[in-house]
Amino acid sequence: MDMLPSPSDRWQSTLHWQPSDRQQQSFQLLYDAILAANQQVNLTRITTPEDFWEKHLWDSLQGVAPWLTGASTDPLKVVDVGTGGGFPGLPVALVFPHWAIALLDATRKKLVALETVCETLGIANVSFLPQRAEQVAHQPIHREAYDLALLRAVGPVNTCAEYALPLLTLGGQAILYRGQWSADEEAGLTAILPRLGGKLLEVRSQTTPLTQGVRHNVILTKVERTPDKFPRLPGIPSKTPLV
Repeated sequence: MDMLPSPSDRWQSTLHWQPSDRQQQSFQLLYDAILAANQQVNLTRITTPEDFWEKHLWDSLQGVAPWLTGASTDPLKVVDVGTGGGFPGLPVALVFPHWAIALLDATRKKLVALETVCETLGIANVSFLPQRAEQVAHQPIHREAYDLALLRAVGPVNTCAEYALPLLTLGGQAILYRGQWSADEEAGLTAILPRLGGKLLEVRSQTTPLTQGVRHNVILTKVERTPDKFPRLPGIPSKTPLV
């Protein structure tokens, strides 16, 4: 069995936090379960212990770094839009067992595999939405229902904003996980956010601890109700992002 690295100094130096022994054990079990599920369903190409630690565990949690070190113990309703292999949602669920995490992905077989992973690990605070974001966001039970939306590797930033903001409560936040980030992207995003009831709160940058890559978190907040026409019909936000 491949063992994940447990570099507490790297957690501490980058996120000012480190997992407990129990959380580290849970990360190892998650790694083992994802690799087992990966035999049946293509959840991830990132399978070596070091890559998994940095690109899935560390990267998932750096997006929610303010909550790792904050004193707030409020139970949040969180949606992971386009979760794919379960990231960032599953590591976040392990670290914040009092949060309710919905994993949303249009590929049903991936969510079926992740449901098995959660059963294996006894993760009880996760639910599954095997639908498109454009459909879920128009359902009354989900519209404007979430405190936090997480979007990683989902598509153009303006598309992500259109998926996320309709799902958020007023005052809720969306965290868009990005690699590089440019002034042009920021200008384009800022131009369309008022139409969705959103506002750019901040852009945080972080250097990955092993490979020294660049990560950015683009943080949006919901300041007004999103008009009912958003998100547009399935496929349109990704094919024709708002400009």
